[in-house]
Amino acid sequence: METLGALRLDARLEDLSRIRQFITQTASVVEIDQAAVYDLNLAITELITNTLLYGYGGAGPIEIEILRADRDLLIRLRDKAPPFDPTGHPPPDITQPLESRPPGGMGVYLTRLSVDRFSHRRLPRGGNEISLGKVSIFPPAKEE
Repeated sequence: METLGALRLDARLEDLSRIRQFITQTASVVEIDQAAVYDLNLAITELITNTLLYGYGGAGPIEIEILRADRDLLIRLRDKAPPFDPTGHPPPDITQPLESRPPGGMGVYLTRLSVDRFSHRRLPRGGNEISLGKVSIFPPAKEE
């Protein structure tokens, strides 16, 4: 795996535009399709918003690492918030009328729709690591 970029910060909601800019700039260096960049920014925005609001209840340390693994682009998001595995979060019932649904609950659902890979692991020293990615977005290696 090749690390394309990393960002560490004591994040607040105000930092979401900086985080999206980091992902967009990193992806532009390796010429990722703009639709994939949009999807990744949507997923990261939803996950970090949830971490800040519900995990930390405000600001907290966030680490983002962007990696290339063969033809796939992966993002690892790490935090020190209490344990939470969003991959086990039940999907919302989107068949109900909007006015009948409880508020919230769409962020993890949108994340699932936006990425091809989505996993969670608890870090050994506390915190969470969420891995998400888009598969086969890089062209195949040319044979020599």
